[in-house]
Amino acid sequence: MTTKDIIRELRTKANFSQEELAEKVFVTRQAVSRWENGETTPNTETLKLLSRLFGVSINTLLGSPRNLICQCCGMPLEDTNISREKDGFFNEEYCKWCYADGEYMYHDMDDLIEVCVANMASEAFPSEQARAYLKEMLPKLDYWKKYKNLDDGGKFEEFKRKLIEEINALGVEGMPKVEKLNALVGGYVNLEYRLPNGKTVKFLDDNATYLGNQLECEFGGDRCFGVVANMDFILVYTYEENGENPELVVYKKR
Repeated sequence: MTTKDIIRELRTKANFSQEELAEKVFVTRQAVSRWENGETTPNTETLKLLSRLFGVSINTLLGSPRNLICQCCGMPLEDTNISREKDGFFNEEYCKWCYADGEYMYHDMDDLIEVCVANMASEAFPSEQARAYLKEMLPKLDYWKKYKNLDDGGKFEEFKRKLIEEINALGVEGMPKVEKLNALVGGYVNLEYRLPNGKTVKFLDDNATYLGNQLECEFGGDRCFGVVANMDFILVYTYEENGENPELVVYKKR
């Protein structure tokens, strides 16, 4: 599809008139009409506003002329997994697992490789093959090429270290010591907990990125511990396979 068709389709799905869309992105109705007739294309700043308004990337608005991949992990990028800045605008360089709320989530390539291997490995693509592929591919990506220039002076790693100390200081019975925290998208770990009154509740934002990990219970059995945290809170819970029957253990504000 071309840009004119995409804008018209998105506007129609949102039930906006041309005049309503024009007001939302600070242009005239005639400008919207010219976009949809293919006479002109929105400028860069207006494309950013349209992107945020409709929840699609600029690449999508332009008809997907580029095959986007995350410049940190190499994952193919689609509108559903592209990262966002703090102001809500898409950052089309990274996936939401590698960059979230203005922060780069990985500062050690070996850590990223181990996370990726755990998700990529299969009978047809064994761990060692996946690891060798990543070790060859990742250094070619922009993030790792310019990593030294993007370094935050170790502030994020220091934040993770303090967070791990706080989690371990909780002394949750049966939970092993946390040694590492990985980036987790809320939608994948936002489990539904049943309250004593029978109602259910979720504590996370599906679209936010958190730090966390999964840990096997020291007492054995079929339940695991999950840890999710950010700057505001620490959440510890247990659950069965595939996130079934979750039970809240600790919810602590920081």
